[in-house]
Amino acid sequence: MCGIVGYVGARPCRDLLVAGLEKLEYRGYDSAGVSVIEDGRIDSVRAVGNLANLRAAVEDHVSNGGGVAVAAPPATTGVAHTRWATHGRVTEENAHPHGDCSDRIHIVLNGIVENHAELRQSLAGEGHRFSSETDAEIVAHLIERHYDGDLAAAVRACFAELRGHYAFVAMHADEPGLLVGARKECPLVAGVGDGESFLASAIPAFLAETRDAVAIENDEIVTIDASGVSISDAEGNPIERGAEWVSWDVAAAEKGGYETFMLKEIHEQADAVAETIVDRLPTDEGVDLSEVELDDSFLRDLRRIVIVACGTSYHAGLVGRYAIEEWARVPVEMDIASEYRYRNPVVGPGDLVIGITQSGETADTLAAMRLAREHGAKVLALTNVMGSQATRDADAVLYTRAGLEVGVAATKTFVAQVAAMYLIGLRLAELRGALPPQRVAELIAELRRLPAKIEATLAACEDRVREVSSTHHDQRFFLYLGRHIGLPVCLEGALKLKEVSYIPTDAYAAGEMKHGPIALLDESTPVVCVATESPVLDKVLSNVEEVRARGAETIAIATEGCERVGEIADQTIEVARTDWILQPIVAILPLQLLAYYIARARDLNVDQPRNLAKTVTVE
Repeated sequence: MCGIVGYVGARPCRDLLVAGLEKLEYRGYDSAGVSVIEDGRIDSVRAVGNLANLRAAVEDHVSNGGGVAVAAPPATTGVAHTRWATHGRVTEENAHPHGDCSDRIHIVLNGIVENHAELRQSLAGEGHRFSSETDAEIVAHLIERHYDGDLAAAVRACFAELRGHYAFVAMHADEPGLLVGARKECPLVAGVGDGESFLASAIPAFLAETRDAVAIENDEIVTIDASGVSISDAEGNPIERGAEWVSWDVAAAEKGGYETFMLKEIHEQADAVAETIVDRLPTDEGVDLSEVELDDSFLRDLRRIVIVACGTSYHAGLVGRYAIEEWARVPVEMDIASEYRYRNPVVGPGDLVIGITQSGETADTLAAMRLAREHGAKVLALTNVMGSQATRDADAVLYTRAGLEVGVAATKTFVAQVAAMYLIGLRLAELRGALPPQRVAELIAELRRLPAKIEATLAACEDRVREVSSTHHDQRFFLYLGRHIGLPVCLEGALKLKEVSYIPTDAYAAGEMKHGPIALLDESTPVVCVATESPVLDKVLSNVEEVRARGAETIAIATEGCERVGEIADQTIEVARTDWILQPIVAILPLQLLAYYIARARDLNVDQPRNLAKTVTVE
């Protein structure tokens, strides 16, 4: 969940480290800190709040001498961290980096140490003194316990005592020019430059400095110095692994002229869908998923599919369930990964479990995938990040290609996930002979048109959405209603509004409204209805009439040219016409924009909503 950056080289590193954190601030921003080895000691600065506070604290610290002689050379080894709180309050004392008793060892950690309480008790019995409430601090003291002049050996010994899912990086004032990291299920990657090396929880932290990256795998120890990267297993056996060239454009991490990353990424959705589908639809006759290493015979004879995911990915999975059952006639079970992992589920051979995780590092989804494999099911990971943990835990992988998404509230990754689920549904339909070839060709042609329809919808509806949001940004509650394929669109739209505007919002299957939620309605309640053309449109319009009869104002998402909706709803926002099963990819667009413009009208930070982080690598 948190962000880690480490540097060893010849350049002054304090500003480099803070700049690297700025590329990772989406991972956590409750507090932040930086520690450097300077003049034979560790000099540390920490601050509560976002990185602007840390940068100000660093500038103040340096201008006041920082306790280091003026003539001392600038620090060239250090670590930095941006935190999303799990254990311990949001305070400066709980901010990373954390030190040992002598303040000669500093560590930064991402994740959770599950046995921290018993380790803390053991260390306290030896006389160790703790300065924070965090589980992370015990790692510094464990390394201190084992340190005998060899930091890498001490880290390996510490690693052997830890339980949980985490990645950490350590440094020692007695070994300047050296950083040692360890990975247990949380991301860690090394960067190799000219006479310098980096360690980070994600590539963007050092992408402006080098494009040569070395993946660190589970249960590995990594050591970096100015000459490069060395990797070993937990027992110290060396592992040979070279660097890979990263093709991302640095500009992809910038706003590109948009006022926020979220708005930029909303407008990148046509490209995200195009990248995900185009080369996988080489002809009108079928879907090419040859990259997915699952036998056609297995897919043809599937007993059922289970989809596990969290948050936005869960909503993408719901869309996929409707498409797969409609097209391929395979029963699909949808489950929240955090519940599935504790449910003792009935799953086994003949089942395909699809784990959807944008980052490929979502702890609950990874645990659910592993549980399914243990029971004999085949597991397919659907993720946006190559080399992520999900790709190593699965039998097969299907990548979305949405590119880097900086905004915490998912937008382009959602539509890319939905597009990928459509590909899976169509491929299964082909293999199982569940759709006639003419229908397959129609759907493939319509899928290819989706990027253009996304662009057209955004261009046509943005001003209208801005107008609607200006009349509703001060409301205290919203209700979202939809049926069938429109329900997951409602769920995702409501989630976006909650995430970025902090307005309490509920989403319901419209047929359930009379079973309780209708009691919430009065003249002050905006009700957002997904009323795109589908076999259940008549039912949805009947629900809209029921809402209006209670005095609530209705905002309807309608298919362009469908006059019936405009005749009933108070306000209508139209989206491009497409096949009704494919409608979610365009129907979600105005709901993303509605959340965005309501939040902006409330003067809120849409890129970094409070209490949220981009990648959830802890329970």
